[in-house]
Amino acid sequence: MRATVMFGAGDVRIETVPDARLLQPTDAIVAVARAGICGSDLWPYQTMEHSGTGRRMGHEFIGVVKAVGADVRTMKVGDVVIAPFLYSDGTCVICQEGPHTSCLHGGRYGSDGVDGGQGEAVRVPQADGTLVVLPVGADDALMPSLLTLSDVMATGHHAALAARVGPGKTAAVVGDGAVGLCGVIAARRLGAERIIILGRHPDRIALAKEFGATDVVSERGDEAIQRVRELTDGLGVHSVLECVGLEQSTRTALSIARPGGAVGRVGLPQEEAIPESLPTFFDNVTIAGGPAPARAYIKELLPDVLDGTIEPGRVFDRVMRLDEVPDGYRAMNEREAIKVLIELKTKERRR
Repeated sequence: MRATVMFGAGDVRIETVPDARLLQPTDAIVAVARAGICGSDLWPYQTMEHSGTGRRMGHEFIGVVKAVGADVRTMKVGDVVIAPFLYSDGTCVICQEGPHTSCLHGGRYGSDGVDGGQGEAVRVPQADGTLVVLPVGADDALMPSLLTLSDVMATGHHAALAARVGPGKTAAVVGDGAVGLCGVIAARRLGAERIIILGRHPDRIALAKEFGATDVVSERGDEAIQRVRELTDGLGVHSVLECVGLEQSTRTALSIARPGGAVGRVGLPQEEAIPESLPTFFDNVTIAGGPAPARAYIKELLPDVLDGTIEPGRVFDRVMRLDEVPDGYRAMNEREAIKVLIELKTKERRR
């Protein structure tokens, strides 16, 4: 089968790899119908050292079940399923407490002998605890929005929950990428009265406004902090969604939270230390967040996607075939695209 393999910074190729096959009785084989390129995929695209064997890529996908192991009980061949961006058993003590991303028997796609999601098929370990069966066909018009539940919409929702967004509150979203835009959707869905988007790309800002953003701050650094405080009578916001992960964006997020406020961090941190630790300590600012337990959120968010209440699939502004994926990485890295949707044709899914 064919799959996306990264061999180093800027070096993404579509390679022929071994076919996905059942190895454990808890496995399922999913023929991928739609997949996404994630903003987090751009970090290795920018920094990865050359590898002779390469790294399988992708962790956001929807597809059709082609085979199941003997112990799989919650799905059958032919079901359309969505895969959260990490796999989990759903039964360990940690999963039962909520954070499936820290499952004692879980892991990530593209490593430890598990296929990446940007390919024709994936062996999904712990299928019962991971995959969610969808009540639609593989070519349903809702596929883009459904795909966001595997990662970016779930992550935006996680940021909003961690930031304690609620009715009557003012929220700020730091970052205008796909996760930040989904964070705007999540903040509106949870009842935020005012939503400030911090970003500077016109196409993304326009979409953020359509999703519910009420104010725009295009400045950066200290100027951004000052502008947000001007918009909030000098107090700062109740809830901050940090959706980038860089040192400057994190510092901005922590500096615009009002005393007693909360910051939900979902941008993959690029620094070990958290800045502004002393001011946030004395202002009783809650700092929370991490990888979103998408498996726990899918069933909560799914009805709103199915009935059209939210349309997070609009963050996909470019659709590409599998063999075009290398150019998809380039387009996202150069900010030509917000997020790329990979569409596998029926004949590719049958290989």
